[in-house]
Amino acid sequence: MKILLINGSAVKNGNTFIALDETARTLEKEGLETEIVQLGNKPIRGCIACNVCQKKNNGRCTFNDDICNLISEKAEHADAFVFGSPTYYGQPNGALLAVIQRLLYSNGKAFRQKPVANVVVCRRGGASAAYQTMNMAFEMLNMPIVTSQYWTIAYGAAPGEAKQDLEGMQTMRTMARNMAWILKKIHADGTNDYPELEPVVRTNFIR
Repeated sequence: MKILLINGSAVKNGNTFIALDETARTLEKEGLETEIVQLGNKPIRGCIACNVCQKKNNGRCTFNDDICNLISEKAEHADAFVFGSPTYYGQPNGALLAVIQRLLYSNGKAFRQKPVANVVVCRRGGASAAYQTMNMAFEMLNMPIVTSQYWTIAYGAAPGEAKQDLEGMQTMRTMARNMAWILKKIHADGTNDYPELEPVVRTNFIR
């Protein structure tokens, strides 16, 4: 089983990476494979609702000049996900949100029903709002949100400071062990034992 971790920070080895690395190392101790992919610092496009991904591109975004489709391909071979973000103005990194929205819209089948956890890092405040924002998208795809002993938040400003947040690091390890436990239960008999979903019913409130 493999867990794909997405570092939504433009800083390669900053505090978001520290939180994800703590998670990955714990998952590997549980016998699971991990890969951390960094979003990077190149421009990332937002969704333009063109629907080319649905109509022509077989689940790939029409924009192929950023990291979105690379993550989309890796997601098809992953059993669970961890998304990490710094906190900007009480919100996740906008580039990460753009990627998440494009991934889930264009290739939702690669994510649906698979466990996910969201990790947020901040200097002082706003992390709980950012954390809740990140969870909402994945809840729409029936993805179990893996929890911990506290919200999966770590604190740090200067690069490396998150290591000093001992409770935050413990929270990451606890989340990782919970994720490993859930995955092992799901795959205990060698199958992806997810519940059968009803056909989606959509109700519009404006006629």
